[in-house]
Amino acid sequence: MIAAALTAAALVTGCQSDSGAAPLSLNGLTETADGVPEDGAKTCPLPYDMTEAAKAVGLDAEAGPGSVQEDDTPVATTAGGKRAKAGDGLAANPGALVSCTFHIGQEDINVHTVATRERHAIYQLTPVVSSLAAVSASDAVSYVEKAGAAEVGEVVITDSGNVAAVRLKLDGDGDAALLVGAGQEGTASLDRKQISDLTEALVEQVQ
Repeated sequence: MIAAALTAAALVTGCQSDSGAAPLSLNGLTETADGVPEDGAKTCPLPYDMTEAAKAVGLDAEAGPGSVQEDDTPVATTAGGKRAKAGDGLAANPGALVSCTFHIGQEDINVHTVATRERHAIYQLTPVVSSLAAVSASDAVSYVEKAGAAEVGEVVITDSGNVAAVRLKLDGDGDAALLVGAGQEGTASLDRKQISDLTEALVEQVQ
């Protein structure tokens, strides 16, 4: 399953708040992903509000949707659902991925939400972990195995300190995870506690 995830496309993008969202579910996330155009969207279809999340953890820098590093990229992209192809990780373990990019100050914050029918949804994000944390494929696999074995709500941070993952509670069957990456290539201006607190704040917004 991890090997299949390593071949999946790593999509990195950004989100905007949407009030009154339904409880997070596998079917709901899949429908949301299917509704995003293939070339991405200018807003995030999930109820993330980076401005409020940053305030909640005591960060006073300007925050919002979109990248400050690459302003021509879409805010949100997706994988899986009806776009999953044979051999893709999200075809072998059916589900969907919604990827969003925010910024806090001059730091890009990548937010990936994934849900699958069976356990270890986080495995689909192995390539993303490798890229954001600047670690080898084997180290990324070790990390997602640890994150996949964690209890729902338990934040697991990479050794680099700039990537955090947490298993999410779903309405109904399936498994889900949130992955938050700050900065790039294993570095970020946010420290480990800030990354952890920011991840917890985003969890509260999405479920």
